[in-house]
Amino acid sequence: MTLHTVYRPSLALLTDLYQLTMAFAYWKRGIGEREAAFHLFFRNNPFEGGYAVAAGLAGAVQFLERFRFDAADLAYLAELQGNDGRPLFEAAFLDHLARMSFCCDLDAMPEGTVAFPNEPLVRVTGPLVQAQLLETPLLNLVNFPTLIATKAARIVQAAEGDPVLEFGLRRAQGIDGGLTAARAAYLGGCAATSNVLAGQVHGIPVKGTHAHSWVMCFDDEPAAFQAYAEAMPNNCVLLVDTYDTLQGVRNAVAVGRRLRERGHELAGVRLDSGDLARLSIEARRILDEGGFPKAKIVASSDLDEYSIARLKRQGAKIDVWGVGTRLATADGQPALGGVYKLSAIRDGSAQPWSYRVKLSEGRLKTSTPGVLQVRRYLAEGTAVGDMIYDVDHPPGEKAILVDPADETRRKPLPVDAATDDLLTPVFRQGRRVADVPSLDDARRRAGQQLGLLAPGVKRFENPDDYPAGLEFGLHERKQKLIRDAGHGARA
Repeated sequence: MTLHTVYRPSLALLTDLYQLTMAFAYWKRGIGEREAAFHLFFRNNPFEGGYAVAAGLAGAVQFLERFRFDAADLAYLAELQGNDGRPLFEAAFLDHLARMSFCCDLDAMPEGTVAFPNEPLVRVTGPLVQAQLLETPLLNLVNFPTLIATKAARIVQAAEGDPVLEFGLRRAQGIDGGLTAARAAYLGGCAATSNVLAGQVHGIPVKGTHAHSWVMCFDDEPAAFQAYAEAMPNNCVLLVDTYDTLQGVRNAVAVGRRLRERGHELAGVRLDSGDLARLSIEARRILDEGGFPKAKIVASSDLDEYSIARLKRQGAKIDVWGVGTRLATADGQPALGGVYKLSAIRDGSAQPWSYRVKLSEGRLKTSTPGVLQVRRYLAEGTAVGDMIYDVDHPPGEKAILVDPADETRRKPLPVDAATDDLLTPVFRQGRRVADVPSLDDARRRAGQQLGLLAPGVKRFENPDDYPAGLEFGLHERKQKLIRDAGHGARA
């Protein structure tokens, strides 16, 4: 199943109005077919961490393969009015949209790639009208999944190899928030989701137990546990904290013995409140002494990477972590802050690019000109630096990184390092030219990529800065453009 089995076939209006007004103005001015280069990137690592995990490309590809304005879209646009009460868009422009088919080139980091600030996750080159119209949908389709995949990777790291289950649907921001979060969390390393629709749509393993309401429907907890075990003997994980947690574990052991007599095993118990470190230690003792050393202890209750790491330090005996609200809502970081910026334009493919730069009072918001690529340098199995460079001016043998935030910080990269260019072709002239990796492949890639990072980069607090910056020549061209643009602004 795909994006378009959940939503209506045409999603061309998944955009901001100003994208359409700019597209109309480009068309009206006669420059809409000029070739433009745009890059999608973020400026700061999320969660005050050391990295991000790129996600959302699969949804973007599905969107682009069906990018067209249908009759209902055009009829709606024809109804929009300007401040004078007249139609906002000319009929001839709407006819242009009706005939338009996607014909851009798109290069992107494969899902699961570890990325850093200012590195393009996606590069779009093509007719200015089309490339502009893609800004909002691409940001929508990439920003949130990247945020959640990153949060999931951090939580999975804290769990130190224990399975993490995504339990966030009931607290997610709407249907799409729940579906997108479940997919991105699995990509980031979670083992399963409680979201059954996400399981159907995305092929993610689904897991779940029961709620307190099940226990409360019966006269006592033992009766509730026994009834659940009889109904679900092959999936019997019992929630033990409705009344008295440790007595609940004892009741689960008693039911487990009767299950065993019928040829089944108690899969585990779930703790959802209280002092999880103390309760899990006591629960483990009760289960072991009761003859159930293989029964798992599942914990939930507003967990995140910090609380899991703390419980680990306290010696908690928890085998599986159910993480809901703080994962699915990206607690601590409401948005990735990804942006989509024009960096070059030309009159046709036979002409040289004219580079563009956006100035800002803040250095980090000054954009980088060119048609950009990211080259990762690897030494002895570790990523040692990422270089952003212009494809028309590739780095030489002596590669020097310049920090975009502080040009005095410069780092030479090893001349004998292995390299990997991260942006790969996805579309050429509107035709998909590469298979999009499956969700399982993207999940494996995320694990491999995280394994390339030094431990200090992955710390939750005060992580080391990973060396990522501009190729020296690109930095110099950027500085010249900044000076020239500043002169033009003053004129």
